[in-house]
Amino acid sequence: MSRDVYRYHFDEKISLTEVRDSLFLAVFSAEGLHGRAQVRLDAAFCLDEKKRACVVDAATPVGQAIARIFTELLTREFGEDAFTVERVVEPPSAEPLPAAEVAR
Repeated sequence: MSRDVYRYHFDEKISLTEVRDSLFLAVFSAEGLHGRAQVRLDAAFCLDEKKRACVVDAATPVGQAIARIFTELLTREFGEDAFTVERVVEPPSAEPLPAAEVAR
């Protein structure tokens, strides 16, 4: 079974500190929808500041909620042209996406 992933790339003008804050706000919002335990079990995302990129695993309803909320927050804060997001269907891997990992 494949895994749905959303990959974001950020323009140089965007503060990655603010991107990280928006990601955490999306996760906290998903907790309101699904509960803290379910988010802890199902959420997987990674922010790579060196690559100016973020990946959100959207294989679960929790991941889908995080991706939707995160996209909306980014759009409202930075505008549609400040970042790109693409849906990538990745084949299953031996190693899962790190749960709740945010690289600094």
